[in-house]
Amino acid sequence: MSYSTSKITTVADCDLLLAWAAKEKADLNFKKLSEERLTNNYSTASIEIDAELQSVLTEITATETIIAALPAGNSKDDAVKKKVRLEYKKFLLENRKESYGVVALLEKELDLTKVTLELTEIDAFTDAINTRKGAL
Repeated sequence: MSYSTSKITTVADCDLLLAWAAKEKADLNFKKLSEERLTNNYSTASIEIDAELQSVLTEITATETIIAALPAGNSKDDAVKKKVRLEYKKFLLENRKESYGVVALLEKELDLTKVTLELTEIDAFTDAINTRKGAL
């Protein structure tokens, strides 16, 4: 972006803008570090959730097969209870997937990219101010 640096008339104004830009850059660097860590955590979590969900789905299918083969009695009742627990676990994992799954990971990656672009623009702004300061 082209900045209106020609309107700056004093070195003091340049110094003020450079100090402001330095503070903004420090804040953005901290935000970038946080976003990198969150992105990494979401990446790991999404893989773990998907794997665990697949495991639970497989176990539900196996339990349904067992229930169908068992005669009425305590063993069948226990298998039905196990299936209910597995379905609840599936429900919880699906909810976690919404919050920490692939979609959430992509949102975090976008956030990280936006911060990175902001840092690049702060550097361009600082360069423009330094150039103007050198001309004064």
